[in-house]
Amino acid sequence: MKGNEAIAHAAIRCGADGYFGYPITPQSEVIETLAELKPWETTGMVVVQAESEIASINMIYGGAAAGKRVLTSSSSPGVALMQEGITYMAGAELPGVFVNVQRGGPGLGTIQPSQGDYFQATRGGGNGDYNVIVLAPNSVQEMADFVDLAFELAFKYRNPAMILSDGVIGQMMEKVVLPPQKPRRTEEEVIKECPWATTGRTKGRKPNIITSLELKPEAMEARNLHLQAKYQEIKDKEVRYETLQCDDADYVIVAFGSAARLTQKAIEIARAESIKVGLLRPITLWPFPSKQIAEIAKGKKGVLVVEINAGQMVQDVRLAINGAVPVEQFGRLGGIVPEPEEIVEALKKLEVRSKR
Repeated sequence: MKGNEAIAHAAIRCGADGYFGYPITPQSEVIETLAELKPWETTGMVVVQAESEIASINMIYGGAAAGKRVLTSSSSPGVALMQEGITYMAGAELPGVFVNVQRGGPGLGTIQPSQGDYFQATRGGGNGDYNVIVLAPNSVQEMADFVDLAFELAFKYRNPAMILSDGVIGQMMEKVVLPPQKPRRTEEEVIKECPWATTGRTKGRKPNIITSLELKPEAMEARNLHLQAKYQEIKDKEVRYETLQCDDADYVIVAFGSAARLTQKAIEIARAESIKVGLLRPITLWPFPSKQIAEIAKGKKGVLVVEINAGQMVQDVRLAINGAVPVEQFGRLGGIVPEPEEIVEALKKLEVRSKR
């Protein structure tokens, strides 16, 4: 099935309580698949096509405030419209899952694949000092697997979590093993697991108020310090990445998502030409595997960052390596997906520069 279809199937099987979204290419198959599967008849899952992305994010806010497992999906311009709601949820410490199947920009851009929303996801497109947990799948299988993982992390840390995919992974078809069906939680289970939620069941306890507003500066500072401590805990415990052929490599390529898939073929070509190169793939873009990249880069001749944008993740890689080895970036723009041979040519240029 397609990556977008896997998201829909996994959401139902992971016991999601609700999906609120709006169609936009190249992720419309998510809501189309949910409409076809009609989970409201089998699991009770609510599926609503909202009138806009702004409406859908506020429905997510409401569902999350009630302790429900809710998610939405969109593509780049649609996620831009959701940023106010995402920062509200971060400030109110509400769990929710967002799927961004990226397309080229800026603005309306193109419906072709891109990785141009890296900054939007990892830096936060809304206001204030906040972070969103960001998972970057590079296969249809991971599209399915990361739904449950995103919910797990979102509820564990009471924080929004994003699955940052792109048009390649969303539209490509692969075999996928879907997760087993989980039962949806009862109201009693929701109240027990989410004592902070506002459910309307207030008998014998003080009603919970969900808000990101603090009128007193001291209270707002205390809230921010609490959030920063939580973000540090996430950084300490939830970094995820994988490596390929890095042990004997002279060069390391850092890439995520579909760019990492292309890089695997580029590595095969380069090694056939006696260029020893490996891959480090960040799975969590936030928290970013800075320490791991710095450690793997030790003793290497150079690092090439491959991403389908003008150069965004490369800034985090440079901060991690801190000048220890040369770092270059290669990417294509406008929705053009690079060929593995182009990546090899960029690697050869890095090889020449590193020998100077």
